Amino acid sequence: MKKMQNLTDHAVYSVGSTIGRSCYAEEGIPPANSSEEKSTSNQDAIKQVVDAVKDLVHDCNFDCNDSGIALQAMDNSHVALVSMMLKAEGFSPFRCDRNVALGINLVSLTKVLRAAQDGDVLTLKADDTPDVVNLLFESVEKDRVSEYDIKLMDIDQEHLAIPETDYSATVEMPSAEFRRICGDLNQLSESVLIEATKDGVRFSCQGEIGNGAVTIRQNTNVDKPEQNVSITLTEPVALTFSIKYLLNFCKATSLSSKVRLSLSAEVPLLVEYTLEGSGYVRFYLAPKIGEDE
Repeated sequence: MKKMQNLTDHAVYSVGSTIGRSCYAEEGIPPANSSEEKSTSNQDAIKQVVDAVKDLVHDCNFDCNDSGIALQAMDNSHVALVSMMLKAEGFSPFRCDRNVALGINLVSLTKVLRAAQDGDVLTLKADDTPDVVNLLFESVEKDRVSEYDIKLMDIDQEHLAIPETDYSATVEMPSAEFRRICGDLNQLSESVLIEATKDGVRFSCQGEIGNGAVTIRQNTNVDKPEQNVSITLTEPVALTFSIKYLLNFCKATSLSSKVRLSLSAEVPLLVEYTLEGSGYVRFYLAPKIGEDE
């Protein structure tokens, strides 16, 4: 049985300084002496992002600055890392006067986000030195307004610098297809071997009840570009990963019709969902190595 490698075993991560203090964003243009920060967005994207990461990390900082809202956190076992960026242009409007870290329990945030109805506009507000973050949900017809405050936490969280990596293989494929493959192979095994070669990308597993494999080849469909598969390969690579973590990542499927997988030997797998130019959610997963004696 292969052992799970630890993300901190890889030199690609180095500890850096945490983001600075004090940020604010608001709907409309507040007075110059306002002490609030606020941003407004359709709540569906934020709800989907939180749902995708809440099973990996429970408490984390939402780091706000004039570029947008970022989140970076590692799971307790140090096997997976999530990095999220919601760019300022994805909100209308967005304002953040100073950097601020909003420490939030994701289970609590999920409970509040469930109060939103489909299509609601979400406004996030926080003071310069906040004790709470305010969430306001407003219906499209503006005939219903719901308002909630979530208590903030003081989270001492290291910020990891993730350098650019030249991957041996990069695969862009329909996100729904990736989720289907992970779900199907999960019925047979807890691990999946991902092999990228000139013939395509092969997902395979071995379990007590049998074996399974799915091969994806490069494909271009002019009529249905959302079904295209693109493979960039500089050298063959084969790595084994936990399907449980990959299925957690797949909760972000609704964020994007495409998912990008990037692999290299001795480097964590990168699973990336792009939010239509307004941000991204990236998951890093350490491979399994060796045999468990």
